[in-house]
Amino acid sequence: MSFWEYLGNRHQQLLTDAWQHASAVFQCMVVATLLGVAIGVATYQSEWAGNLATLSTSTILTVPSLAMIGLLIPIVGLGVAPTVITLTLYGLLPVVRNSIVGLRGVDPALVDAARGIGMSRLARLLRVELPLAWPPILTGIRVATQMLMGIAAIAAYASGPGLGNVIFRGLASLGSANALNQVLAGTVGIIILALLFDAAYVLVGRLTIPRGIRV
Repeated sequence: MSFWEYLGNRHQQLLTDAWQHASAVFQCMVVATLLGVAIGVATYQSEWAGNLATLSTSTILTVPSLAMIGLLIPIVGLGVAPTVITLTLYGLLPVVRNSIVGLRGVDPALVDAARGIGMSRLARLLRVELPLAWPPILTGIRVATQMLMGIAAIAAYASGPGLGNVIFRGLASLGSANALNQVLAGTVGIIILALLFDAAYVLVGRLTIPRGIRV
């Protein structure tokens, strides 16, 4: 069976796996973004706290993803739980680091001006600092998403959702008629999803970043 015939016969299942893969990455990135920005806001004003946050999230990335999932299985079991925890933890570093860099890069004169007109600390953060730090934060989100697209495939080891199941089935049946087709279909699917997500982030950037800041 050719690759195109395989896609024609299995397109429904492949679309389901692709949807699950994209959904898992998207939901974990939402959580990682909220946590990462919150950590950045809490630590950017202190040099040691910012360094500690960056170091802590960097350390997580030194743990191989397969080992991370394997360590979580005895604690939370198989399926969605180890997938969500792993992807969320791996998505933190780019968001935390770029949040700290972006917030520290805001012109202090603008913050002082906002303070001078009576803005509270929360108002300055929400209306001045975070909007100006948004471009680097969005870049961190883009980097984290591309990284999680590949890591999510490993979640099949713990019976997690997504295109990793197609790849693992192909690898487990190497030598059979459709083994290569399965691995190729899963890999190409992940690449396509990564490109679609990145295109969506480019659109979000154009809609949310003022032209003056982009320039």
